[in-house]
Amino acid sequence: MKSSAICRNWLKSLPPTQGNLQKEQVFGREHLFEKGIPSAQDEAWRLSNLKRLNEFFSLPLTIKEKSNPQLPHQEKNIKRLILNTNNAIKDIDLPKGITRLSNREIEENIGDIIKTCQIKNDLSVSINQAASSDLLALRVNHNVTQSLEIIVPSVTQQMISTRVIIIIEEGAKLDLLEVILGNKESAQNHLIEVKLRANSELNHEFISLGKGAEASSLSTLAIEQGPQSKYYLNSLQQGWHYARFEPRIIQMQGEASTTIKSLQVTSAKEQIATHSLVRFEGPNGRLDQLQKAVATDSSHSIFNGSIEVPKRAQKTEAAQLSRNLILSKRARIDTKPELEIIADDVRCTHGATVSQLQDEELFYLLSRGIDKEVANTLLLQGYYDDIISNFSQNAQRWNFIEKLIKATNK
Repeated sequence: MKSSAICRNWLKSLPPTQGNLQKEQVFGREHLFEKGIPSAQDEAWRLSNLKRLNEFFSLPLTIKEKSNPQLPHQEKNIKRLILNTNNAIKDIDLPKGITRLSNREIEENIGDIIKTCQIKNDLSVSINQAASSDLLALRVNHNVTQSLEIIVPSVTQQMISTRVIIIIEEGAKLDLLEVILGNKESAQNHLIEVKLRANSELNHEFISLGKGAEASSLSTLAIEQGPQSKYYLNSLQQGWHYARFEPRIIQMQGEASTTIKSLQVTSAKEQIATHSLVRFEGPNGRLDQLQKAVATDSSHSIFNGSIEVPKRAQKTEAAQLSRNLILSKRARIDTKPELEIIADDVRCTHGATVSQLQDEELFYLLSRGIDKEVANTLLLQGYYDDIISNFSQNAQRWNFIEKLIKATNK
């Protein structure tokens, strides 16, 4: 069956449009019906395994089933929200200083950040718009400091679509941990939009863990930063048969700071891609981005990092580095940093490397009587540490370092 027919059949299987997301559902479905699944001629999807993307549409949308995964112990001072597909979001208890957006505020803000990030017609977003039937819409109030966990479990042989909006008011600070979980023959589609007002801060940890066996994930972050705001993103993608991660960050007036530390690990026949965009819409913006990837077996890792600095973004300082480790002759890594600079008073750097574990380092450890498997583990832990060390203790409760070592130390 052709891709366009697969997509249209999936659209026909969706429930009727309704609720606060009705306009979004109509728009997403109309766009998908018209555009369908991209082809290999579409530059943004040229390297993607489109056959696996087709499989994403073969799963029914979960409406009523509930997943009860085993989760790490919950810290007392951090509120945990589990977005089951039948979870009544309106009944969730929220910590002090975090409130819900009213229906009017939702209508005013829904899709606004997506438009700002210029990803309105992106496939991942359109799928989420078409399928999401509920919305977690929150505000972190003025000068509040708070912590929050959002967990999205999976359901075998089902697709889950979740959507979140968070507005962080002036002077507020939020520590946010999001965890997306995969299962065999499951699919996750997640979209979060965040508005950071002036002088606000978001420490955002995004952990996406699949289970390899036909587990798929499409995740989009749309972040809008006000002046003097700070956004820190620590992300991990691992264990997905097919995954695409798209962080899009816009500094609306400049004078903001963005830090991104990301790691993706592929094994077996997995394909995981990260497509990031950081755009500066005013002067004196800052970016520090480190993207790391490890690929082994017959897997495929993709990174495309775009930085846009228009003329109005003078005195921007941006640094992007893509470092990649390939552990098998059959593995493949594609990395493509992109800088579009029109402003003339800037300091922007970028670089990309692809390497293997150093034989000299391995020989040194072996010569000290260390077992080869242990030596490889030590070297991999050292490679991962630039990213893993940035995660909070709460995030590290998920024991992902064990999963990373198991996946790559073979």
